[in-house]
Amino acid sequence: MYAVIKAGGKQQRVKPGDVIEVELMHGQHDDKVTFTPLLVVDDDGKAHVGKELGRATVKAKLVGEHKGEKVKILKYRPKTGYVKRQGHRQMYTLVEIEDVSLGRRAAPKKAEATAEAEPEAAEAPAEAEAPSEVEVTEAGPETAAPAEPEATEEPEQPEGEQAEG
Repeated sequence: MYAVIKAGGKQQRVKPGDVIEVELMHGQHDDKVTFTPLLVVDDDGKAHVGKELGRATVKAKLVGEHKGEKVKILKYRPKTGYVKRQGHRQMYTLVEIEDVSLGRRAAPKKAEATAEAEPEAAEAPAEAEAPSEVEVTEAGPETAAPAEPEATEEPEQPEGEQAEG
């Protein structure tokens, strides 16, 4: 299983056991880090993208820090005597990927719950099921219909005012 994560403005393809360089992340040695904005997760040949990645996570730990290669910068303008030299070494954090997990949907849990409920329903007497059907029909919209005409009568007036006539 592998995932494509976005860290430090760059995309990296990672799998458990990889050690990658990302731009400097402040933290101590052996701190735990979780990457959640994943772009792609591949689970044994099946790629998951979009909404399926809502619960997917990549767990990692910080291993250390080091400086990258030196980048030399030279600015030069001809015929003016302008020359500017500069160098830069980017700090990187080494991150070891511990686990790539694709959060499972709630559907398998519901299937297990219904499988457990079926044996309980078989053991319950048939009389217990009949009242539940009666309750459903009583709570239907037919019972609410007679209450509506009463509401269309003349509105009540406050106690201080009395109707003339």
